Amino acid sequence: MKEAMLYEKLAGERVHCHLCAHECKIDEGRKGVCQVRENRRGTLYTLVYGRTIAKHIDPVEKKPLLHFYPGSRAYSVATPGCNFRCQWCQNAEISQMPRERHLVAGTEASPQDVVSSAVQNRCRSIAYTYTEPTVFFEYSYDIARTAHGEGLANIYVTNGFMTEEMLETFDPLLDAANVDLKAFRDETYREYVGGRLQPVLDSLRKMKDLGIWVEVTTLVIPDLNDDREELRDIASFVADELGPETPWHISRFRPAYKMRDRSPTPLTRLREARDIGQAEGLRHVYVGNVPGEANTVCHACGQTLIRRSGYRIVDNLVAEGSVCPNCGTTVDGVGMVERT
Repeated sequence: MKEAMLYEKLAGERVHCHLCAHECKIDEGRKGVCQVRENRRGTLYTLVYGRTIAKHIDPVEKKPLLHFYPGSRAYSVATPGCNFRCQWCQNAEISQMPRERHLVAGTEASPQDVVSSAVQNRCRSIAYTYTEPTVFFEYSYDIARTAHGEGLANIYVTNGFMTEEMLETFDPLLDAANVDLKAFRDETYREYVGGRLQPVLDSLRKMKDLGIWVEVTTLVIPDLNDDREELRDIASFVADELGPETPWHISRFRPAYKMRDRSPTPLTRLREARDIGQAEGLRHVYVGNVPGEANTVCHACGQTLIRRSGYRIVDNLVAEGSVCPNCGTTVDGVGMVERT
């Protein structure tokens, strides 16, 4: 166990956690919503520090990040736990483990162990992913400090339900994030996710203000968040509030966890969502979980810049200076010409 960061002590051995937007006030002997932060005699502890439930080497495109050192490797790490309870979670076995099984499993690995493994495997970055990285903030923070010392970037794959204080504390260690914008209706967040919409929107704005490279993902679920008006609202927010350079990933839903009664998203709806995003001014809209939909093109002239087969880059034509070789337009992203 390790004492948590970002909390204050209250009277009567209670504590107030300021890590995520739940802002839990926790009685002695109890845990927060995430079930991995526990108040013991007026001190808040993280129960997952150094306790890895998953470690993999992934292409960064799998996060998905298509405009952040494309073609590079990301050393991906997770601990158990989440501050959401999404009914369609594809990683529920580990994200909901503390809540449903009252178990915090995992293999011990120090921050230096993680960074050393990333360096040995020629990774360009470390991704905190699979579960919600906010709930293992202290662990990711210590890894991130060590990683920057070795020249590695840090990536959060996150639901965005953290506090401004958390993001400011992490700055400038966090280099990129893919944020799940699960819906644009607060009632959807409350009923199906166990959260609220506004804190996610606030986090997205804050990340952009801090200079973090942001890409947004929306899992399009039939009869839940797939009507044209809601998709247009999401696309409009991304374009107007985050900038037209922000990639939007529209992912295909497949039945999982407690939502196995719905069919996969029709491809026609995903492509319609892509058209909506482009009509709202977004330069880079990708259809995820569908083969052949991940090429990056120049938003000015339509030249294909990066051709992909699945998560593998077949050809990268971005010219030095991160420009389109056909028209000279600057290509949005970070490390777009770094060959790996």
